[in-house]
Amino acid sequence: MEKYETIKTVGDGSFGSVAKARNKFTNEIVAIKRMKAQFASWEDAMKLREVKSLRKLNHHNIVKLKEVVRQQDNLFFVFEFMEKNLYELVSKSVSAPSEHDIRCMVFDSLQGIQACHKNGYFHRDLKPENLLINSNQVVKLADFGLAKEIRSMPPHTEYVSTRWYRAPELLLQAPNYNSPIDIFAMGCIIAEMYLLRPLVPGNSEAD
Repeated sequence: MEKYETIKTVGDGSFGSVAKARNKFTNEIVAIKRMKAQFASWEDAMKLREVKSLRKLNHHNIVKLKEVVRQQDNLFFVFEFMEKNLYELVSKSVSAPSEHDIRCMVFDSLQGIQACHKNGYFHRDLKPENLLINSNQVVKLADFGLAKEIRSMPPHTEYVSTRWYRAPELLLQAPNYNSPIDIFAMGCIIAEMYLLRPLVPGNSEAD
């Protein structure tokens, strides 16, 4: 990781922190995600869902994983740098984006979802924070930590995705679900683009 120079921390989640960084040799700006868990072997690192899925998903509407680095049991993902996410765009807006802009963002998002499903994975955690936007206003899917193969056999974990974007079968804790939950989540996100607030901001599953 010596070839990268950290510019600033841009995010911190339950599984890892993300920093904006610069490649010292090429001056390319990248995003580096450092996992909080430690990995005793390269084989353990390669078993991660995020690694397994992103190695198969190569599409212009899915964030590009450039490099995986394991250093002293610490694991780093080097991604293309994206300027912002959809949550930041919506939360800072005083009026809804134009119809044209919403159509473009939805088209990009659905293209990414289609590529994901076509290659045998469903995301399971679609929300505005995981739809990243680059300097050219192209939307790309990110954070595949909960991604799962469509062909995998149930039962699946019921507690996935952020509550506001969960499909009814997830709220009802059904163990048998599949890729349609991504489409439901995207529908909630589209409504949020127009309303500038979550469509169903419940405080609990029952709510």
